This record gives sequence, C-alpha cells and structure tokens, in this order.
Amino acid sequence: MVSRRTLLQAGGAALTAGGLGMTLPERARAAEAGTAVPLLPSFGRPHRLDVADISALDGDDQLLLTTLQGVVNRRRPRLYFNFDGSDVDFRWLPGTGASVTRHDSALNLVARYRNETRGAILHDPEVPDSVNVATTLAGLENAVAATAAQAREHRLKTVFDLRGRFDADDVLATYRWQLEHLLPRCAPTLLAGLPPTRTVRADNVRWREIARETERIRDSSNRRVRTFDLSAEAAGGGGVYLRFQDAFGDDGWGASVGSVRAKADGDEVIASFAPGTAAEVPYLFDGSNSSIGGDANRFCDGDGYFIYHFTLPAGTQRLLVEVELWNQYLVSATTTAPTRVEPFPYFRDYAVASRAMVVWLPPSGEEGALLDEIFSRLAHTTPYVGWFSDDVAGEWGGVERASRHGIEVVPADYYMNGTVHAGVPARISGKVPPRPSVALRNRVYLTLTVGEGDNIQYCQRRMRGIWDDPKRGSVPVNWTVSPLLADIGPALLAYYQQTATANDLLIAGPSGAGYTYPGSWPEGALDAYTALTGRFLRRTGMDLVYAYNPRNATGDGWIPFDERVVRSYRENTPVRGIIQSWETGDLRIRPAGTPVIGNFFPQGKAPEYRDALLRHIEGWDRTAPLFIAGAVNAWSWTPGDIAELRDLLGEPFEVVRGDTFFDLMTRAEQGARP
Repeated sequence: MVSRRTLLQAGGAALTAGGLGMTLPERARAAEAGTAVPLLPSFGRPHRLDVADISALDGDDQLLLTTLQGVVNRRRPRLYFNFDGSDVDFRWLPGTGASVTRHDSALNLVARYRNETRGAILHDPEVPDSVNVATTLAGLENAVAATAAQAREHRLKTVFDLRGRFDADDVLATYRWQLEHLLPRCAPTLLAGLPPTRTVRADNVRWREIARETERIRDSSNRRVRTFDLSAEAAGGGGVYLRFQDAFGDDGWGASVGSVRAKADGDEVIASFAPGTAAEVPYLFDGSNSSIGGDANRFCDGDGYFIYHFTLPAGTQRLLVEVELWNQYLVSATTTAPTRVEPFPYFRDYAVASRAMVVWLPPSGEEGALLDEIFSRLAHTTPYVGWFSDDVAGEWGGVERASRHGIEVVPADYYMNGTVHAGVPARISGKVPPRPSVALRNRVYLTLTVGEGDNIQYCQRRMRGIWDDPKRGSVPVNWTVSPLLADIGPALLAYYQQTATANDLLIAGPSGAGYTYPGSWPEGALDAYTALTGRFLRRTGMDLVYAYNPRNATGDGWIPFDERVVRSYRENTPVRGIIQSWETGDLRIRPAGTPVIGNFFPQGKAPEYRDALLRHIEGWDRTAPLFIAGAVNAWSWTPGDIAELRDLLGEPFEVVRGDTFFDLMTRAEQGARP
C-alpha cells in the first residue's frame, strides 16, 4: 500500500473536472496506482437529497441522525440537515444541484435508512468521551451512535455497548484504548478532533444584573476586589449561579477574574479559589466559553461567558462573593440551572464517512503527551480536522503540537453536511484575478484583511452572512478563505469566486493548505506542507497568504518568518507576499526575497480603529509611502463597518487590495519614485 507521504511526493493533481474530489473507491484505486489524491475525501455527487430541519432536536437525536448521515452518505450522499436557527444550511442547498424531498419529521428517516446500517453503538451517558469512541466505531462498523433508549425506540440492533466500559474520570484510558484498538482499523486520511459534549442554554432563565463596567477599559486599570451581595438569590434556599460576560462584545476585552471568595451568613467561607487551579473545579459550572490567561486569570471576550455555581449550607440567608475583577465586565446571577450538557453532534457525518478516529484531548499535560503520541503515528501532512479544547490556549498549544509533528489543522467542528458539500461539482477558477493599477504616491496605503478563513465552518456559515451584505464591494478588502474548500466544499468556494466584485480579493487563510505554524515544522517536512499549499493555491487562483507562526518565549507576540520558512514558500508555491499575524504592525521583512509584513490589529469598531491608525502613523514624515496591513475581526465586523472606517479615514490614507498593496510596496522598495 502506498503511503500518503509517497503520494504527496509523487506530485501532480490528478483530479476530476471542476475540482471534484475522489470517492473512497477512487482514492483506493489511485493509491494503488501511486497517483496523488485529494487531501480530504468526498463521497460522490448528490443527485437526490432527503432534507429535514433538526435544529429543534436535542443533542442525542442530532447525534443519532448525523452518524446515520455519515453511514448513508458514504455510499451516496442522500441526507441533508438544517442544524440551527439560521437559514445558512438551506441557503447552500440549491447549489448542490440535487432534487430535494423535504421531511417534517427528521427522526422518521431513521426507519427509512435503518437497513443501511448494522445497528447502534451505545455510548455511555455517564462517560462523555464515550460519544467520541462511539463515533469512531460507527464509522468502522457502519452503525449509528445512540443511547440504549434510542436503540429500543428505533429498533436498532446493538453492535457494541460502551456502557460501563470506561471510567468518566480517566480520559487518558478512554483515548488510549482507541489508540491501541481502533486507530489501526481507521482510514489514514485524517484525524478528527471533536468535543464529546456541548453546553446548551436552558430556556426561560431570568438573570439579575449585579455589576457592569460602563467604560471601555482595556488596560486592567479598574482591577480590584469587588464584593457582590447575592442574598436575594440565597434566600431561595437553592444554589446560586454567578455569570461573567463581556460588557462590550465588539472589542475583545471582556470580564477578567483573578480570584473568588464566597461567604455565607457572615464569615463562613464556602468557596475560595484562583482560576485555573484544582480548587476552582468544584465551582466552575460552565467554563467552555472562557480561557485562562497568563496572569492566572479566567477571562471571556465577545459573546463568551463563564459561570460559577455555589451550593449553599441549609438555611443560608446572606451570601457575599468577593471577586478580583477587571476590564469590561458584566456580572449577573440566577438560581436556575442556566445550561444543560448533551452530545456534540456536528461534523460527525464526515468523520463517520471517512472512518476517522475521533479524539478530544487538551494539548497540555498528560493529555497533550497522548495527543503527541497519536500525531506521531500519522504521516506528515495528514490533516487534523475539527478543533481543540481550552479555547485560545488550546488553539495555540494544539496547533503548535500538530505543527511539530508535521500535521496541519483544519478547523471544522461546526462544518455541517460535509459529506454532501464535498461531492458537489463546481467550476473553481485557477486564474489569478487581474491586479488593479494604482499610482505610487507619498501616502499611507492600507490593505484590510478579514481573518478566520482557514476555518471552513466560518467559510460555510459566518462568511456567507457577511458576504451577502449589500455593502460588500464598496471598499477593497482581502477575504481569507481555505483553499481546502476545493476538496471539502467546492461549490462554496466557487460561490465566493463567482460573486466577488472587483474590490474583493480571496487570499489563503493561515497558513495555506491548513492552519499551521510553519516555523515549527520539522526539517524535511516543511516542503511537503508548502508543496501541498502550492498545489491548492494553483487550483484556486490565490497568490497571497495570511499566515501564523509560533508565539515568542514571552507569549505576547509571534516569531517572524525566517529564511527557511519563506524559501520553502517561494520554491513550492506561487505566493507573491505574506501577511503574518503580528497585531502591532511593526514587522516588515523580505527573507528569501519574498515580502512579509506583520498585520496591525486595533480593537474596537471603526472610530477606535481610525484613532489607532492615526496614532500608528504619528512618526511618519511623509517623504515616502507608508504601508499598513490592517486586520479585520471577522466575528464582529461587517462590510458596513469596513465602509464606515474608510469614510472616517480620508487623507492621507488609501485603501487598496492586497495584490495592489504588495505591488506598490515592492515598487517602493526597488526605488520607484512617487
């Protein structure tokens, strides 16, 4: 059998017309012939789809249906679901070109397709990570993941019963069992990283606002211990839930907590802890939307939050909670359990259809060591598809560990109906868009880049929403997208190509063919990644890359690209310029002859962004052009915000597309006179 590494070294792009990926049998035949195959598999073209809305179903039923979708669609895509309250899944549906039969009851489809499965893998409700083991086994056994009650209700034979097999407190043992017993049977094409559960907000929970910062404070200057009186909640006789949020969700400086101390009826201390410690664990009801900072603090930004739960001694009448708190906090309390935990169902159709092993290991400590061991068993450039736990810290640690093993990350944990979208044929253009000509003058050239494009779920969901904004196209903008959509969502990429205006430029998201830190790749493996990137960039007509590298030793910035990394891009890709994540905008280098510029990423909306730009150019003497690569927050900005920024700027700024930006910068460096 030919390894994937050998296939990549063989080169070539033996793809069917229009960028359509190969089915699994085609991949096997190509492997036997030693031909290069698509990085991410597809499962054939959808011709007829049974469509249902499953947004109102709970996690157990959605898990059952998405694993069924994986088994059924592996043979031929026939199931398509709408997963949430938005219409984005339905918005992409016409582009599949398939005939559609809509079903009012999605669960009736279990009986319709029951004979195409061997039965059910029963996960253990007492062991959350058994959901991932059940998903892996579902792919290997052509079965669905279900509870025992669901199996009885839908008359599904039990193929494998995981109840009682694993210990909920021993995650390492659960995933090590998978590593030893299931990985050898799994397809070597990808590894999936999916959370076993999700937290769902309960309905009709009434919160009382306790405290709110009314000013935009981003420098910790309001840090102090505040005492909150929760006696009104304590008087009810039950537990109390204390929630921390971001008072200004648009600029990334939400509530930050350094310590918590709760006292009942005077001086009886019922809780005292610092975030990120073992002492915090019994009280952290929901921390999945928050992160631990470098100052031993827990924080949340944007629409994130975290909740502490205090169980009170019987008869408690007074409850005071002392919190060391700073930045833009919003604090509220309730006595009603605000969330529930249920299986995380998303992307499991693709994992099942691909016969991938599914894991969820924090990239630190013993779990991180096991993740290293798993990565070490994969060939270089095998994609890790999904995401990591621990939010931002998990991202940095997870991507770094994957990079050291020559593994690229494909953020995809909320990518829906992947088994359908991967097989939709589409005409993807490999032609680089013509570059607008702009005269070189002594002014500030600003190119604006919307981030998150490496994230294929963003490309499918959030990006579609802001892309369809009628104000798009009024300002030159670089839109990062994943070139891997050519495999896993060709019609999505084609839609963006075909509807782009002259002011819209698609560029590759970090850092090409998958999110990675190129500087961390092993010697001898980096060229495999950049060769893969070059193959996808040529297929998709992109010649600019927005890229990341490892963080520096102090953790407050990044390491600039060096000669080794940029030479690999230069030799193996058509890249003409690289925008490196940098935030402070003070990086401008040309290693291996390729221009690299660090981005400038002010927080806030258009007025704050304008003010930051003006401060940034205070030392400019106006005797030569100045170049700034501005980053745009994809989750909080819209094309309307970008247009507002352009209108606020005026002289001496000129906003240009990224290709024009690098052309002007090169001309200026070569001595061209304005």
